Amino acid sequence: MIVSSMTLISRVLGLVRDVVIANLMGAGSSADVFFFANKIPNFLRRLFAEGAFAQAFVPVLTQYQEKNTSEEIKELLAKVAGTLGGLVTLVTLVGVLASPILAALFGGGWFYAWLNNEPDGAKFELASLMLKITFPYLWFITFTALSGSILNTRGRFAVSAFTPVFLNIAIIIAALYFAPHLDKPEIGLAWGVFFGGVVQFLFQIPFLLREGAWVKPSWGWHHPGVVKIRTLMLPALFGVSVSQINLLFDTFIASFLITGSISWLYYSDRLLEFPLGLFGIAIATVILPALSKKHVNDEGKGFTHTMEWGIKAILLLGLPAMFGLILLAKPMLMVLFMRGAFSFEDVEMASYSLMAYGSGLLSFMLIKVLAPGYYSRQDTRTPVRYGIIAMISNIGLNLLFAYPFGYVGLALATSLSALLNASLLYRGLYQQQVYKISRSTVIFFIKVLLSASIMGGVLFQLDPSQHVWLNWSLHQRGLMLVELIAAGVVSYLVCLLILGIRPWKLKTAN
Repeated sequence: MIVSSMTLISRVLGLVRDVVIANLMGAGSSADVFFFANKIPNFLRRLFAEGAFAQAFVPVLTQYQEKNTSEEIKELLAKVAGTLGGLVTLVTLVGVLASPILAALFGGGWFYAWLNNEPDGAKFELASLMLKITFPYLWFITFTALSGSILNTRGRFAVSAFTPVFLNIAIIIAALYFAPHLDKPEIGLAWGVFFGGVVQFLFQIPFLLREGAWVKPSWGWHHPGVVKIRTLMLPALFGVSVSQINLLFDTFIASFLITGSISWLYYSDRLLEFPLGLFGIAIATVILPALSKKHVNDEGKGFTHTMEWGIKAILLLGLPAMFGLILLAKPMLMVLFMRGAFSFEDVEMASYSLMAYGSGLLSFMLIKVLAPGYYSRQDTRTPVRYGIIAMISNIGLNLLFAYPFGYVGLALATSLSALLNASLLYRGLYQQQVYKISRSTVIFFIKVLLSASIMGGVLFQLDPSQHVWLNWSLHQRGLMLVELIAAGVVSYLVCLLILGIRPWKLKTAN
């Protein structure tokens, strides 16, 4: 609840940020380039910071905190900070210097246009420049994520969950007061990303000092703890970031599609990230340290109860969120983004990809909960195998769907590959006799699915026609959207209660 509350603040500000960006740039070529330049350092952030590193670091740090002295824990922190910092510094420098190569690699369509002196070639040049500004964000956010992992293992979840608020504030300030005065406003937004990383890093320092975890970094490639972390991290670099690799591949293909494709995918992905971060990532954040501790202390029953709690919580929150995203895709986009440079045509185009992404929301959430079942036991290899299968399937589906369905096909392929990944993760836990879905969870799922379906029927009946939505003012649209969401929540809760489910009883893992 703490993580979700802090994440809610961050996600709401994230939506405000996207509203401001949509008003400033819409879904045209400038927006495409900004989202492209922001996506690459964010992808590497998932690898070096929040993704693979956290999944490898948290179990090892938990083990040290349970079994080792305070001096040994501080030594581990110093060695990890120095080693990770050295590597990320090198990667950041290479990224800044090699920005044209990165722009050509991930924006192949723009690079091809540049080689042939076509109009879209200007996007390649602008992307190369903006990457030099946004790439250093990786350095700051890596240390921010390291600090957050340390605080999470000590039960201080609120700090790291609240930290992304500062990135959103920095971009909003840049969009309102800096970018409009530039010939290319997207450059101003890029600087907002840079300073957002700086502020997030500085915010963590007082809390580390209070926990006695502020250490002087030192190189420790061969330190036993670092060896264990990098042994776990190297395969996890791929496994935990499959969805990010899929999104980058989507971006690569979208660079060959019509202008606006990257932006439409971005806006729909941002709405997908709202429930995913609020529920899926929040639940995964708190169960990883808990599972790691139970594994270290050989609490098999407690491990199972924690996994069971995570699955039930995802079903309870994920299913209605998935139905809501699909059914209210267009109204949400109209209320949040349809102003300034963001037209109704952009709303229609983005709604199609949002519905495609929304169909995979439950799978994305389940991955976040099932994967810690491996990482908490320091098994990073198994998820990698499944990740490779999911990524290859995504590439194949992208190529299969991109021609007939365009950018919508890319979103649909991502959702289907996520379903495959989640299925493989559960099957692996079942085969290893680590976790098996209980009969009570199956019954729980059926009841939740029925409740979410009835909720969907209520929304479908109450949702006004498109003509009515277009004739309303922004204020009227906003009120109707709030009423629809409220009606959905009430109908869902009533159905749950009738079927005997008491959501507040899910507070414990039993």
